[in-house]
Amino acid sequence: MTTSPTPSADAVLGTAAEPAGAVVTLVGMDATGRPDHPALAAALAGAGLVVGAARHLAAVPVPPRCATVLLGPLAPALRRLAAAVAAGTPAVVLASGDPGFFGIVRRVRAAGLPVRVLPAVSSVAATFARAGLSWDGAAVVSAHGRDLGPALNACRALPVVAVLTAPGAGAAELGAGLAGWSRRLAVAEQLGTPDERLTWTTPEQAAATVWADPHVVLSLAPDAVPADRIRADNQPAAAPAGGWALPESAYAHRASMITKAEVRALVVARLRPRLGRLLWDVGAGSGSVGIECALLGAAVIAVERDPDAPIRANAARHGVDVRVVAGAAPAALDALPDPDAVFVGGGGTDVLAAVAARRPPRVVAALAALDRVAPAVHLLRAAGYAVEGSQLAAARLADLPGGSLRLAATNPVVVLTGELPEPSAWRKP
Repeated sequence: MTTSPTPSADAVLGTAAEPAGAVVTLVGMDATGRPDHPALAAALAGAGLVVGAARHLAAVPVPPRCATVLLGPLAPALRRLAAAVAAGTPAVVLASGDPGFFGIVRRVRAAGLPVRVLPAVSSVAATFARAGLSWDGAAVVSAHGRDLGPALNACRALPVVAVLTAPGAGAAELGAGLAGWSRRLAVAEQLGTPDERLTWTTPEQAAATVWADPHVVLSLAPDAVPADRIRADNQPAAAPAGGWALPESAYAHRASMITKAEVRALVVARLRPRLGRLLWDVGAGSGSVGIECALLGAAVIAVERDPDAPIRANAARHGVDVRVVAGAAPAALDALPDPDAVFVGGGGTDVLAAVAARRPPRVVAALAALDRVAPAVHLLRAAGYAVEGSQLAAARLADLPGGSLRLAATNPVVVLTGELPEPSAWRKP
């Protein structure tokens, strides 16, 4: 088997020097309706091939004898572009907004073709501008040609998200998936055209509306704009600056009913939270496990039967949005969207059985009572999970009179991890 050489940083980032000879010029058509890029006229005048969507081809002065390709499936267009470059014929590709922002630049470079990029304002930048919002603290995701699930979970997890959509993966589908989350949506339809429209709506209203394609969706937590909720380190979907496996003092809890930091470190590692995934924290208590998963970018639903549990206060303290479902499992799980991973911190085997029946790729359970370990292992194995387990028995330094130190033992806890045979096949919406 042969391997391709690792691309240089310049090749990956697109900062290499402009290539000599015939190139493919990728031109962004401005999403705000401003005049075309000043270099477009010269690029068109020298082109022997122009590729673009019908609306873009109709909007520019294509030379009379220049060949054109109507952009539909990308593979035929790439073959025509490759043939043009091989023949020494300059080519132009017309695209929306910034071609390097979730655009065609990646595909053309992957085809090995030399490129020059003339960007315009991206549709995301235009949407935030139309809404009158800053967006330096926003996360930007795409559902165009991709599974909707990761984009939807980003909207569930973060306060400010922009989504590039596609037919069947747009505002209606995002609205339906955001049921139960407190969000407001801004939908920007047909930017840069006479039919451009920006609509503020709720998830419920969005789900019941037919939207014109193409459109961009902004998902905002209530009363939040990027300036209000931006992280101090300007990394909205990165690992938390303060770390995780935080001390118990970082959370409000009652009677030490909280997953200890040493156990939480292993549990969070086993859950593998990140942006685009949805996790359940069942029997959440203080919510410390779910909150730390949310700090790592995951969307989190905390299920807790005690209405006075301090989950909401703890989530607010750490600046994350955790959806709290008040009720006793397993009944409270029935109406929830399917998770990618579940932490079971409370309840008996009936709760674990209900979780396994939903077939999340990964289940993690913390058990303090030894008599529950074997039934839990057998139950997960019978449901098709490969199970591994560890007992954690931490001892912490404590002071003694006179300056001496001792080790104070914490309660031993067994952590079980159940994994379906294909752990990389994370659930689709």
